[in-house]
Amino acid sequence: MRLALTLRGMPPLTLLMLLVLAPVAWGAEHPSLAQARVLHNVGDYDGAIGAAAVARADPVWSDAAALVGARAQLERYRVRLDPDDLIAARASLTSVHQTALSARDQVDLLVGIGQALYLGETFEAAAALFGAALDRASMLGPVDRLRLLDWWANALDRQARAIDVDRRSELRDRIRERMTEAIRQDPGNTVANYWLAAVARDAGEADAAWHAAEAGWVRAILHPESATALRADLDRLVTEGLIPEREREDVEAAATLRARWESLKDQWR
Repeated sequence: MRLALTLRGMPPLTLLMLLVLAPVAWGAEHPSLAQARVLHNVGDYDGAIGAAAVARADPVWSDAAALVGARAQLERYRVRLDPDDLIAARASLTSVHQTALSARDQVDLLVGIGQALYLGETFEAAAALFGAALDRASMLGPVDRLRLLDWWANALDRQARAIDVDRRSELRDRIRERMTEAIRQDPGNTVANYWLAAVARDAGEADAAWHAAEAGWVRAILHPESATALRADLDRLVTEGLIPEREREDVEAAATLRARWESLKDQWR
């Protein structure tokens, strides 16, 4: 979600905890590679990059190590905004041979390239990589699938804001279609519930955005573990977006909407 999870612009550090670091039984892989994954997980990006460099010296693990090192460099770029980190991450990702990776690492490679493109503001290409990873999302855990879906939507949304208005509806329709399908499969999907409201608002469809926000607020009860974050996003979208926009046209109608929204929140706490 753009407000709590990704905001408009560069996603925050919590979502740059990359999918390669989800808990996995790494088996007998090179100890420095295993160490690099752990260090990355705890936010020690310098340490992760160093450990990955050691593992890259072993031909058996060089590709997986290059991937982990690249993802750590992307994280460090997010923290320091040093362009050398982004350049180094791209070089490492380019060196990786996909066929030498495990099936899960192959998905992480797609995500890593997508994130490098996103951070370089090549948004539509990033969305294509995230979309390819989503096609293999069955290998990911539920949280990682949600994060990847959000990366994908953010990339298309950023692209929509950078192009002629004539193409924006096409990209927003793609977001809407995927989120509608996600809701069909899981009505409580946190990311999809937010994006259905947000994309309608961005398209100037105030009524559709309002109804999607109401539905999302109620459907949040289906996933209590993420309900607070979703509702915070939706509340911000409504109170800082939809209602003020309506208020500029009709103060009385905006007051009615505000009362209706507060009533809904009271009824569905």
